[in-house]
Amino acid sequence: MTPEIIATIVTVVLIVVGTIGIILPVLPGSITILIGLIIWAVVVQSVEGWVALALGGMLAIAGMSASWVLTGQRLKKRAIPNRSLLFGVVGAVVGLFVIPVLGLFIGFIVGLLGSETYRQKNFNAALESSWVAAKAMGIGILIELTCALAAASAFVVCAVVFFVTA
Repeated sequence: MTPEIIATIVTVVLIVVGTIGIILPVLPGSITILIGLIIWAVVVQSVEGWVALALGGMLAIAGMSASWVLTGQRLKKRAIPNRSLLFGVVGAVVGLFVIPVLGLFIGFIVGLLGSETYRQKNFNAALESSWVAAKAMGIGILIELTCALAAASAFVVCAVVFFVTA
């Protein structure tokens, strides 16, 4: 196997892992995708590699940034502290082991709701702020996932062009 084929396989694995990392926020999704694109561009040393890195990298960074900005703005607007999100993440990790697959989302909601109930001392207000936080996180994940899939598509097109013309 040539170094280009090995780099392509490694990049595909990193893109898949990164995409899964966006959906299940345990792994750094967009960063993993960006690392894969960098590896491929450096190894293939071609126009296609640099185009894939430039286009895919911009999309991955844009998705990650949009996710952070939009989610952060909504949470700050509602004055939801990072501590509540931390409890949500802890709940998600615990939920992942207790209830496979769905436990991640259920655990996040339960952890977030528990923290907000403790903070606000009012279940209805906690329910409302938890719903806002969950929607903000969901929108952020959706935007980041869309950009990651577009970056993956750019890589696939560039890889096909690279191997067809080689």
